[in-house]
This record gives sequence, structure tokens and C-alpha cells, in this order.
Amino acid sequence: MTSARPFLPCSEVIAFLADYLANELAEEIRAEFQRHLVVCPSCIAYLRSYEQTIRMAKLAAIDTSEIDDAPEDLINAILEARMKE
Repeated sequence: MTSARPFLPCSEVIAFLADYLANELAEEIRAEFQRHLVVCPSCIAYLRSYEQTIRMAKLAAIDTSEIDDAPEDLINAILEARMKE
């Protein structure tokens, strides 16, 4: 049987997204989060998009320790440009 309490609003689901994926939500909040997902296809789509973005960001991460032959000036210029963004 479904609880008579109102569902979490989408804004709260989005605010809890990172903690949900990290398995860091309190059990009660996690249950409410999942209850919301049952009835909200928009939040399900947002969750999937968020997960895909995280996967893509991890794939795109560059490990500068593997760049042995790059000129130090070039590496410093790239790092400075990133800091200005």
C-alpha cells in the first residue's frame, strides 16, 4: 500500500541526486526518493542523464602523470587556462 504522505517534489529529488547515487541518503529519504521515481518519468530520465554524465566525465579525465614528454610550459598553460574557466 502506498503511503498517504505527499511525494518528494522534483526539486528535492534533484537536490538529493548525488547522495542517492553515492548511497549516502538516510533510509527513509531513500525510500521517499525511490517512491517519487515510481511516478515521475522526468526524474527517471534526469537520473539516467546524470549517471551518464558522470560516466562520460570519468572517461574524459586525463591523467597527467602519463604525459612524460609534453613540454612543461604547455602543461602549465593548459592548467592556467582551466583555472580561468
